[in-house]
Amino acid sequence: MTQASEFYKKISEQLKAGKAFVAYSRPGDHLVNALLQNDKSVHQLIDLNESGFIFAPFKADGAAYIIPSEGSDFLEFDNKDAENIDSELFESLSLTTDFEMMEEDQKVHEKLVQKGIDRIKDGEFQKVVLARSEKVQVHDPDPLRIFKKLLNKYSEAFVYLWFHPETGTWLGATPETLLRSERNKFHTMALAGTQLYRGEENVEWGQKEAEEQAFVTDYIVDSLKNLKAVEELEVSEPYSSRAGSLLHIRTDISGKMNDPGDLEKVISTLHPTPAVCGMPKQEALQFILKNEEHDREFYSGYLGELNLKSTTHRSGNRRNQENRQFSAISKKTELFVNLRCMKLKEGQARIFIGGGITKDSNAADEWMETVNKSQTMKAVLVK
Repeated sequence: MTQASEFYKKISEQLKAGKAFVAYSRPGDHLVNALLQNDKSVHQLIDLNESGFIFAPFKADGAAYIIPSEGSDFLEFDNKDAENIDSELFESLSLTTDFEMMEEDQKVHEKLVQKGIDRIKDGEFQKVVLARSEKVQVHDPDPLRIFKKLLNKYSEAFVYLWFHPETGTWLGATPETLLRSERNKFHTMALAGTQLYRGEENVEWGQKEAEEQAFVTDYIVDSLKNLKAVEELEVSEPYSSRAGSLLHIRTDISGKMNDPGDLEKVISTLHPTPAVCGMPKQEALQFILKNEEHDREFYSGYLGELNLKSTTHRSGNRRNQENRQFSAISKKTELFVNLRCMKLKEGQARIFIGGGITKDSNAADEWMETVNKSQTMKAVLVK
C-alpha cells in the first residue's frame, strides 16, 4: 500500500514524462488505484482477450487504447486516510464561462432536440440521446487537484484520471456500469431519467422518465436474450440511484455467459447502450453521427479494468482445514460508461453532457437537464 503523497508524486512524474497512466477509484470504495505504463509505447486495443485498463470511444469502429497490465506498475493507496490532503490547493481553482456562447449553445441544442423529437414522432426511432459539449476556461487546470476533488465529492461514482499521449487528459465521475464480469457471470444496469437530488432518494418520477427507463431496460434485456451466448438473466425492480447531485432510475441486470470467451459478444451487444445512444440502436446512432455538431470522442464510450487477475481464497472449515491453503485465480473485468466527464487541454476543460429524448420531451427542459448535469464537473473546477 502506497502513501498518498508518494502516489501523487509518481503520477505527477508520469505526466511530466508523457507516459500513459490511469488513476481511479471504484464506486463506494476508498481505495485509489493506478496503472503506470513503463514506456511510451502506444498500445491500441486489438481484442477483448487482452489484460489491462482500456479506454474506448463512443464510435465502435474508433481506436481504443489499453494500458497493458504487463509492463506497467500498479499502485494503491487508501483515500480514507488522505481526504484532506492538499485541500488548501482547491482554494485557487476558479473558472470562466462565456455566457454569450452558452446562449448560442442553447439555441443550437434546442434545435437539435426538436429535430430528434420530430423524427421520433415520424416513427424513425423510439429514443435518441443527444449530447453537447461546453468549453470552460480553468484558471489552474492541474489534473491531479481536480482528481482529488472528484474523489472526495463523488465517492459513489467511478472516478478516474486518464492520460495517454494519443488521447490527452480526461477526468470523470460516472454513475453507470457497462459490465462487470468474473468467470462466466456478468452484471450490467439500465440507467435513465434525471432529477436533482434534494436530500431524499425515495422520490416520485414523472411518466416521461419512467417510460424512458422502461424502454432502456426492455431493450437491454431483449438484446441479451437474443444473444445465444447468454442465459439465466435476472432483472431487478427499478429504483432511484444517486450520482452526486443527481438522481437516476436504475435497474440491475445479471446473467451467465455460456463461455467466458463470449465477453466480447456481450460488450458489443451492450455498447453503445440506449442510455447514451437510443433505440433502435442503429437508427439512433445514424441520427447522432449525422446531426450532432461535435465529435463525442471518448465521451459515452467505456473504460475500466479488462481481464485483470483476481484472487479468491477458498473458505475452510474445521473438518477440511487443508482447503484454507488454496486459492482460485480468475480474470475480472469491470467497465463503466464514460459519462460526467471532461477533457483538459491548453487551460480549458471541455465538458460533455447529454440527455435522452423521447416523444414526450421538451426542448427547453432537455437543455436545462444538460445544464444540471454539467454541474457535476463544474463543481470540481471552482473553489
